[in-house]
Amino acid sequence: MARLRYVQDLAPAPAGAPKPSATQTTHTVQSIRALYETEPEIAAALLPRPLVAAARPEIFVQFANIAMHLSPERTVRLGAATVGVACTYEGAPGFYVLAMPMEGEFVVIGGREKFGEPKKIASTAFEVSDDRVMGSVTRHGVAFLELRGRLGAQSDTPKQFTEHFYCYKALPTCMPELNPNGGFDGEVLLTRLNWERNYTSVRHVGDGEVILRESAHDPLVDVPVKRLVRMEFAEGATKTGGQVMQTVPGEWLAPFLAQRYDVPQPGVEVPLASERAGGVAGVSSKESAHV
Repeated sequence: MARLRYVQDLAPAPAGAPKPSATQTTHTVQSIRALYETEPEIAAALLPRPLVAAARPEIFVQFANIAMHLSPERTVRLGAATVGVACTYEGAPGFYVLAMPMEGEFVVIGGREKFGEPKKIASTAFEVSDDRVMGSVTRHGVAFLELRGRLGAQSDTPKQFTEHFYCYKALPTCMPELNPNGGFDGEVLLTRLNWERNYTSVRHVGDGEVILRESAHDPLVDVPVKRLVRMEFAEGATKTGGQVMQTVPGEWLAPFLAQRYDVPQPGVEVPLASERAGGVAGVSSKESAHV
């Protein structure tokens, strides 16, 4: 008898055999979490419908050092970043996932195919030494995102809560000349990630800094840091899962799909009220702000 591992045996498991792992998985994490304000017009322009800009133009940035417990026998360790734009969906608050660079082909492919997460393979660095903490993400030779600061006292932020992040699950068409659905084969689905936090420790990070560097492939520097609202260092566990919220017209997502691929784009011009008022948008070509 020959074994062929390209095909899965879907026959019912014998009674008493372990069940396949559920969609929800549990991770042990150390994470640097930051929230910063950007230009309100930029925050609004980043959101595909039906997501609506939140009252405050805030950007969530997290760097996490993760141990993914996929089964009692299998744990995968990796570094990952998540960048989200504050938004609401049918009045409920959450974040639209703008970028999700991380280590490892396995987690990138799985997240993109299952939830529509805009994951990309990246190199990461994470350091906790004495009272300092730092996390950075590098792609195409550019450390385009870096978080750093000084560990402080325990925070009064809740340690147990659930966060929601929104993504779009879609298949770009193979025959654009015949496709009427905004360039997609099949339905475009709005999905929601449900991340249940169970932290054992949340500490303030003083002298916190978010640094964004120019990258044609990851142009997060186009979302400038105007003011760092807060930065914290959290340790504990997270359970992750997700669900489909609704279908959307392909035309709603089409202008935003380029962010998932490493094809530099010219982008669009966004008029800023701060410029009309004589203000200066952003900080510098190396965007950063402290708290």
